[in-house]
Amino acid sequence: RRVFSPAGEFREFSRRQLRDMERLFRQYDAGKDGFIDLMELKLMMEKLGAPQTHLGLKNMIKEVDEDLDSKLSFREFLLIFRKAAAGELQEDSGLHALARLSEIDVSTEGVKGAKNFFEAKAQAINEASRFEEEIRAEQEEKKKQAEELKQRKAAFKELQSTF
Repeated sequence: RRVFSPAGEFREFSRRQLRDMERLFRQYDAGKDGFIDLMELKLMMEKLGAPQTHLGLKNMIKEVDEDLDSKLSFREFLLIFRKAAAGELQEDSGLHALARLSEIDVSTEGVKGAKNFFEAKAQAINEASRFEEEIRAEQEEKKKQAEELKQRKAAFKELQSTF
């Protein structure tokens, strides 16, 4: 069984965004079982002001339900936001409405809150690419050190052979 690390797998989101999404997930996980089932999703969509039909709710779950258990785990819940950010959700789908309605509410956050939200998103993307650059730089440094070591050994062997 694999351990799920949201920060490791969903690097496009900041730690704060992940905490907010986890808080939202837990808020609607009425059974406190670590999953959002059909009825909990129905209640969630109604509270967000985008009620769905029974079939619509089933389709929403099916779109991100990787383990085919007909309920949403936290990982599958995060997939909704990943797909929304990548533009992979249809405009008229329930998941698009869920992502749009739960991301940020400008009426409660205000314009500064919205500005901070989008700046945090841009910063998260920059941090991910900076992290990748650091890894590449470390790998290059290790290659360089290995090559220098190889050259020193060759020089030593050459010097040793003269004696």
